[in-house]
Amino acid sequence: MSLFSGFNISASGLTANRMRMDVVSANIANANTNRAELVDGEWLPYRRKTVELSQSGGSPFANQLQSVINRGNTAVSGVEVSEIREDDTPFNMSYDPEHPDAGEDGYVRTSNVDPLKEMVDLMSATRSYEANVTALNASKSMYMKALEIGK
Repeated sequence: MSLFSGFNISASGLTANRMRMDVVSANIANANTNRAELVDGEWLPYRRKTVELSQSGGSPFANQLQSVINRGNTAVSGVEVSEIREDDTPFNMSYDPEHPDAGEDGYVRTSNVDPLKEMVDLMSATRSYEANVTALNASKSMYMKALEIGK
């Protein structure tokens, strides 16, 4: 384990949570977009996106844990964005026969973005970001104190 591995782990967490916040912001900004994608001559509304995180390096957590238990290996890696997925929940339907995007039955398909869910995701990403900043500052403080002792 190197001297800067704690910094690297916190930095990867900061990067991943920034991406989560960016995706949530895009979801909120496009919540009322009814014509986001043209599929087979038909306009579809904006579909909510989610961020999937995984451990950096591709090795599952259970494998890392077993490696540490068996060999005393202290290799650490951090987190990374593995994929940005589209949410498969169905689009919302609202009755508005006067709307230009209304179907023959008078219903309009609208985005599957739920502002309340997005705010919860944004709060979670913000708290995780803040926790990584706190861990980064704690590591920095410990290194600074260790350097002062050596004087």
